[in-house]
Amino acid sequence: MATKRAYLDYNASAPLLPAAREAMVAALDVTANPSSVHAEGRVARRLIETARREVAALGNARPEHVVFTSGATEAASTLLTSDWQMGRGSVRMSRLYVSEADHPCLLNGGRFPAAQVTRIGVDANGVADLEALAAALSGHDMADGLPLVAIHAANNETGVIQPIDRIAEIVKAAGGVLVVDAVQAAGRVSIDMSAGYADYLILSSHKIGGPKGVGAIVAASDLMMPRPLINGGGQEKGHRGGTENLAAIAGFGAAAREALAGLQTFDAVGKRRDEIEAIVKLLVPEAEIFGTGAPRLANTTFFAIPGIKAETAQIAFDLAGVALSAGSACSSGKVGPSHVLKAMGHGDRLGALRVSIGSVTGAEDIELFRTALAGIAARQAAREKVGREEAA
Repeated sequence: MATKRAYLDYNASAPLLPAAREAMVAALDVTANPSSVHAEGRVARRLIETARREVAALGNARPEHVVFTSGATEAASTLLTSDWQMGRGSVRMSRLYVSEADHPCLLNGGRFPAAQVTRIGVDANGVADLEALAAALSGHDMADGLPLVAIHAANNETGVIQPIDRIAEIVKAAGGVLVVDAVQAAGRVSIDMSAGYADYLILSSHKIGGPKGVGAIVAASDLMMPRPLINGGGQEKGHRGGTENLAAIAGFGAAAREALAGLQTFDAVGKRRDEIEAIVKLLVPEAEIFGTGAPRLANTTFFAIPGIKAETAQIAFDLAGVALSAGSACSSGKVGPSHVLKAMGHGDRLGALRVSIGSVTGAEDIELFRTALAGIAARQAAREKVGREEAA
């Protein structure tokens, strides 16, 4: 195992930011329950409301429209339901529409029965088929309930950015509700809830340098909300029961503040990404890089090395001191094809390698990647040579 390490797996989890760590440590000294009305409780409550403002600012939303959850998966499970409420009345969502390339927390349909989930295809770059979406929504039976559309803003494997503005127009024209999984997009692309970007956002703290175990639903309005997934003592205005995770929420807020401050310079990370892709093409000319025909996150590249299973290459990189993923971290422990690649038309290809970087990724990290890939390519070439000689 290499002594020097390069962490190139930010899409799985970004390193904890110093500001987030400091906020968490300070919050750990606040012992009171945020729901308590005494002075100590009000101190805890102020920390949560400060974080709420910071998370709201990341999407240019109103703080009172932020609901803290245990993470993005809980947020998705809360939103993906047919059972909604507006005031004291009920609203039914009769069908869920998702993209074939969505993260499993959307693709699996949340609380919708499988028979009520329609999957929309994507093109060869992983961009949602907007014509297919519009056609599906035009055939939706509004008498049975509203259509709920859920889609990722940026793909966690390829980094491909979806045309959310156009999707929002299609959904609005059809009288539907739009949920956007902004887990990978937050802090990397601009999100403006005030401009009709989405009806609801899903956010995750640890993807932007905050702690694990906390996320949020951000709504454009609180006029209509899903029935709670977790009922309890009325926390989060009754939308999510349970005593708030004060330290994690404080860290999330600090990370959101840092992510917003760094948003304007994030595209500079793309220079490092381009260096990585140039190395891949130089050392493995036959390698395929996915999603290059569409806008992508500046920090993400997803590529396959012919003749090598992604899991095998991932282990080789790890032994050489480079941490990266073979697809989504949520499923990278399972040997099998990437559902994203399959949706893009690549059949049962076993997978690809995802490199995802951050603003502190430096030249030494890139050099470790280059050295590791050079070793992998050399060993693969040697195996192929032996195979040719044996065949002859």
